[in-house]
Amino acid sequence: MEHNNGIAAGRIIILNGAPRSGKSSIVEAIQAGFDGVWVNLGVDVYVRHVTPERYRPGIGLRPGGERPDLEPLVPRFYAALYESIAAHSRAGFNVVAEFGHHDAHSRPLGILGDCAQQLAGLPVLFVGVRCSLDVVMQRRMAEGSERQGTYVAVQAGAPIPTPVIAWQEHVHKPGIYDLEVDTTARSPQECAKQIQQMLALGAPHPSAFERLATAG
Repeated sequence: MEHNNGIAAGRIIILNGAPRSGKSSIVEAIQAGFDGVWVNLGVDVYVRHVTPERYRPGIGLRPGGERPDLEPLVPRFYAALYESIAAHSRAGFNVVAEFGHHDAHSRPLGILGDCAQQLAGLPVLFVGVRCSLDVVMQRRMAEGSERQGTYVAVQAGAPIPTPVIAWQEHVHKPGIYDLEVDTTARSPQECAKQIQQMLALGAPHPSAFERLATAG
C-alpha cells in the first residue's frame, strides 16, 4: 500500500479503553520496542497539549452528557485528529493512538464510525484494551491527588464512583475490534507483544474499522 510518490503507508494502531486501563503504558511499550518510527497521536497528547484549556477535556469527555456545551466541538476535534493520523500514515510514519471512544453524550454523535471512514484505505489495527474495575480503582488510588482529579476522595472500600462505572459500561460499545488485550494481569510489554504478533499476521478482512465505517 503506497501513498505520496511511492512511500509505503505507515501502520496505524488505535487503542480504545477506559481511563487507567493501561493504554498509555502500552503506547510507551510500542514506541520503545517496535521497529520503525511510531508517532503518538492519542487523547492524552491532544487534550493536554493541543486543546485550549477552556475547551478541555474536549475529546476526553466522559460518558454521561455532562458538558453538552462542548459536544459540538468534539466531532470536529476528532475529525481533525484523525485526519492528522491519516496524514502521518500517508507520509510513511507509523501511528499509535489511544482513545476512550464512546457515544454516551447528551445525544448520539456517531463519532467512531466517522473516524473509521477517515482512515479508509489505510492499514489500521483497532485494539480494545480491557481492565477489571478492581484494578482500575487500585491504579486510581495509587495516584497522587494531582492525577486523581474528581476522584481524589476515593478511598479503599468506598463505592466505585459512577463515572468510573460508566466508562466500563460504554467505552467498549459496540465492541468491534481486531484484537482485545487485558491489562488486569498482563504487563504493557506483554500486551504490546500480542499486538506485534497480530501485526505480523495482518489485520482480518474486513478489518474492524472497515466494518465500523459501514455500520448503521
